Amino acid sequence: MARYGMALDYKNCINCKACEVACKEENGVLLGADKHRIWVGVNEVEGEWPLLDIVSSTFLPSQCQHCDNAPCQEVCPTHATYYDENGVVRVDSNKCILCSYCMNACPYDARYVDDRTMTVDKCTFCSDTRLARGETTTACQNTCPTKVRTFGDLDDPESEISILLKTREHFSLKSHLGTKPKLFYLT
Repeated sequence: MARYGMALDYKNCINCKACEVACKEENGVLLGADKHRIWVGVNEVEGEWPLLDIVSSTFLPSQCQHCDNAPCQEVCPTHATYYDENGVVRVDSNKCILCSYCMNACPYDARYVDDRTMTVDKCTFCSDTRLARGETTTACQNTCPTKVRTFGDLDDPESEISILLKTREHFSLKSHLGTKPKLFYLT
């Protein structure tokens, strides 16, 4: 089994939203739904005209962090949130009672209510779609024109993601919380 994670070369993000569209298409999420599964955060330009700090404007792609110590999994009263055999944090929609404990526990705001199924949903690293078909990329990675995302097996020392994490400095969001996210932002 693998232990999947994702590295994001976020400074290459141009906020084209191709990743969001590809994710929604691949996973059957309605187009136009905001912050469902993945999204791109925007840091606005600092300063006042004409002294704008253009370099301060950045884009920060985000999604479920697939934490090794996922608070959402710990608080789920029905065990609807679970780790699959590849370490991916997933939701069993048949067990979800929409209590929203997971939404409140997630420090990354990665959960949302799917109005069609009336369950709480999140990114699954395309486990139900692309990985189930034997593909080894996610829809968001596959479509990104600037190659921001690298998905792969963190336990395979020869995988592209493992090599990136060995050779590039990186950080995780809110690492002080001890959730051990498996999304890594390359610097």
